[in-house]
Amino acid sequence: MSLAGKTILMSGGSRGIGLAIALRAAADGANIAMLAKTDTPHPKLEGTIHTAADAIRAAGGQALPIVGDVREDDDITEAVLKTQGEFGGIDIVINNASVIDLSPSLDLSAKKYDLMQDVNVRGTFMLSRAAIPQLLEAENPHIISLAPPLNPSPKWLGAHTGYSLAKFGMTMVTLGLAAEFAEQGIAANTLWPRTTIATAAVQNLLGGDRVMAASRTPEIYADAAYAVLTTPSRERTGQQLIVEDVLEQAGVTDFSQYAAVPGTPDERLFPDIFLD
Repeated sequence: MSLAGKTILMSGGSRGIGLAIALRAAADGANIAMLAKTDTPHPKLEGTIHTAADAIRAAGGQALPIVGDVREDDDITEAVLKTQGEFGGIDIVINNASVIDLSPSLDLSAKKYDLMQDVNVRGTFMLSRAAIPQLLEAENPHIISLAPPLNPSPKWLGAHTGYSLAKFGMTMVTLGLAAEFAEQGIAANTLWPRTTIATAAVQNLLGGDRVMAASRTPEIYADAAYAVLTTPSRERTGQQLIVEDVLEQAGVTDFSQYAAVPGTPDERLFPDIFLD
């Protein structure tokens, strides 16, 4: 299957993993609508929703940048209506927008806790729900949330309770939608990597060159998402997928091509959050 002519509605996507997924789809000629806040350059993070749209068009796709906030219901409604109006429908929803704060409970501000819940959990639910009437009309409808498998081990849950709740919440929303709409043929799955992914946010939060050497490029996430989205929706839903496992099933045997620092051994210094 191909994503040619398919329409994706994504939260975020100005940079990093979301943009990599968008560019992979654009290479097929997909339409990508992005609901994101970054209208002007961020002082610490490269890229805006407009530079992302330019890159998507250059890669062969159609782009619809929608400046808005996934926390705002009116912005979500507008994004769905604009996407439908521009491209005629919605085939895929990608819940990419996410806030990360790994602070322990006593250090985590109430404002940041609420922000993670609003963007990660509520945003995933509301954007997916708003698009479902369009997905029901699609030939091969998919929802993908960039969220981890449920793993409430003390090692991870106790390390950052607030963040863990927010990411597990994304997973629960996605699994719930998968169960609720399975008979109607809408696939809903989560996708998560075994290693850290080399993004500016990860580098800033987790520690510079050392973490980057232990990371893989966003393209590994993009290739795995592509493999999921080109699968018939009735064949794969309600699954908590791992990036590397998806690619192995697709026939990928050499992951060195995704090393963030070329030439580094394919042994990861940082086990990724939630998996071990």
